[in-house]
Amino acid sequence: MSAAAATQPLVLAGGTITQVTPAFCNASGLSPFVKLGDRVTIGSEHGASQLGEVIRLEESQVTIKTFQEPITAGLGAKAWKMGQAAIYPHPSWKGHVFNALGIPIGENVSLAHGDQPAFPDRNAPSALRRQRINAPIKTGVRAVDLFTPICLGQRIGIFAGSGVGKSTLLAMLSRAQGFDTVVIALVGERGREVREFLEDTLGESRERVIAVVSTGDESPMMRRLAPKTATCIAEYFRDRGDKVLLIVDSITRFAHAAREVALAAGEPPVARGYTPSVFSNLPNLLERAGPGEIGTGSITGIYSVLVDGDDHNDPIADSIRGTLDGHIVLERSIADQARYPAINVMTSISRLAQHAWTPEETTLIGKLRSLIARFEDTRDLRLMGGYRAGSDAELDKAIEIVPRLFDALKQSPPDPQSTDAFQEVARALQNAAAAAAAPPPQQQSQ
Repeated sequence: MSAAAATQPLVLAGGTITQVTPAFCNASGLSPFVKLGDRVTIGSEHGASQLGEVIRLEESQVTIKTFQEPITAGLGAKAWKMGQAAIYPHPSWKGHVFNALGIPIGENVSLAHGDQPAFPDRNAPSALRRQRINAPIKTGVRAVDLFTPICLGQRIGIFAGSGVGKSTLLAMLSRAQGFDTVVIALVGERGREVREFLEDTLGESRERVIAVVSTGDESPMMRRLAPKTATCIAEYFRDRGDKVLLIVDSITRFAHAAREVALAAGEPPVARGYTPSVFSNLPNLLERAGPGEIGTGSITGIYSVLVDGDDHNDPIADSIRGTLDGHIVLERSIADQARYPAINVMTSISRLAQHAWTPEETTLIGKLRSLIARFEDTRDLRLMGGYRAGSDAELDKAIEIVPRLFDALKQSPPDPQSTDAFQEVARALQNAAAAAAAPPPQQQSQ
């Protein structure tokens, strides 16, 4: 008998479907036997069954939302209690792709299952038993390692509108060295991009990657579950002592799915259509990443945040930004200049940068930020021809250095990974200065 089968009750509690809508169905007779979040199976008129979850509990009936749409059951169909959801991660899962339910997809392989259940809804480690964060890690992306360095166990968000390069930057970060295991949750992604991401972008790194995929055409139940399943798998490897990199693209689509489920359960919308439970689900999920308890590993979490309408103060973005340990902001105006990754270094911040920078590097970054701010603040003035060279020594220095710095920070997925961002940028600036100072070649005589 499998570990999963051993957890099933010997006697099943059942109920009867009394109402079916496009979004959910109601069943009577199950109320005394189930809790919120319990799984149920529903028999359909075609003889197959659908898996669902209890999302609302009343004295006379329960509300069930299925993981597959549309709901095929009719009135009078039977609903059977299956108990609490669990998966059974195993080290052999590396290199494979799973759906939100923890079932392998796209492969004709039989994977081993662990002995201990892992639950998608789990509490974060105790705050007082967690390890301290103090070990920096190189991501291989110069702009990130220079201005928003990441430490093992840190949680950081990538904030941007659609089409600005979030997924591309995440793909570059997924190749970072220093991690034992990489868990990637693709939530609400376009179906055509999944194989492209796994096969082309990850390349040789795929053998240490576990991917949990829920495409945009799947039900909100699957899209809501995918990040939880990925976090659950990451926690399993963290508890084994691994240094885990968890990437979720995107956490906003998780919030959208959670909103759909909560509205089906009857919750009222309170902020731009989002229900109160969405704003409690977000920190519950995000806090599970981070350093583990003493004696275990860590989960370094990188979450992409799709900013609706390029409004960086929308309720979801604001809630996530206040929970994470830093944020990287991608700007459309920078992408329009073909500067990728399109990171706005002035509005991006890492709250743990002090553990990654030396005192000298901290001073240098402060000076670079000051020059960039000076350069950007006077952009309109210079474009109108209202500034003459020599009027302001600091601005002259910014005009000389900042464009070269921007060129040095450019990086695309095919480019080699950065090994020392400070040294590489310093060499690029020196080479650019030498090239600018060199006399122009003399024209050859005819």
